[in-house]
Amino acid sequence: MTPTPVFFDTNVLVYIFSVDEPAKLRIAEQLYGSATSDGTATVSTQVIQEFYAATTRRPHRRLSPREARHVAQELAELNVIQLGVPLLLRAMDLNRSDHISFWDALIVEAALAGGCRTLYSEDLQHGRSFGPLRVVNPFVPETNSAR
Repeated sequence: MTPTPVFFDTNVLVYIFSVDEPAKLRIAEQLYGSATSDGTATVSTQVIQEFYAATTRRPHRRLSPREARHVAQELAELNVIQLGVPLLLRAMDLNRSDHISFWDALIVEAALAGGCRTLYSEDLQHGRSFGPLRVVNPFVPETNSAR
């Protein structure tokens, strides 16, 4: 049986390069390493764009533009969900119906389009479900106690 894909929100990936938060760095590295080794790591084109912007933005720049470009290339080799017009329109509907930001709605809709059942995110409410998709904040103590 093929493992179910998991979706990574940008904030979790950025923590992999956050030396000022070692506990979150360790958890993010562990989740990402596990998901990349079993082929379940999923992102969207939005996540790749946000990752580059977040890690190269001043004053808290974590990576040089060259380093961030290299990591973005690695992310592009994962399961990548393209943001097409149908997905954008579904995100607009979700934004309206569930009262979440449009950007978060894009993340949710991309995760659903990728067949994911788990969305790792620090931004959305831990435990919240969107149909078969469940939001998991990996930095909440109860979610990482078994690690």
